[in-house]
Amino acid sequence: MEEQLKNLPLRAKEKQTENKRFFAKLKKRPPRNLDYIMQELHKAEFKKTNCLDCANCCKTTGPLFTNTDIVRIAKSLKQKPQKFIETYLRIDEDNDFVLKQVPCAFLGKDNYCSIYAVRPKACQEFPHTDRKKFQQITNLTLKNIAICPAAYNIVEDMKRRIKL
Repeated sequence: MEEQLKNLPLRAKEKQTENKRFFAKLKKRPPRNLDYIMQELHKAEFKKTNCLDCANCCKTTGPLFTNTDIVRIAKSLKQKPQKFIETYLRIDEDNDFVLKQVPCAFLGKDNYCSIYAVRPKACQEFPHTDRKKFQQITNLTLKNIAICPAAYNIVEDMKRRIKL
């Protein structure tokens, strides 16, 4: 896995032009059954991929925290939301709450998340490859394939399956 993660950004960059072209076509003429295809590809990939072997998303990027996330997580940590914000978060250039630092403070050495049951919505949905109206988040997907080996594999499988 370590070798795969080391090469992932380069592999994603090599495919970037091809992926951008594919996604541009997908946006213009998405297949009627795209959501179904994406669900299927996502399920198939995560039958063979264990996020605990990787956790690259938690090690290299941070999610956006909604106010709902902040209240839920702070409550589980028996903290006031403001204390949680002061301890773990900062406001980014888009005025969103994000982690002060990566790797995520809640990630253990064993790649387990100490707040998994109450983790942010963005973490729950990552890498977003089973989202409805997938064609609307292609820019996010282009970023995620450089972080997540599963997302990379799903996009490669998608290109093989959907002929545009």
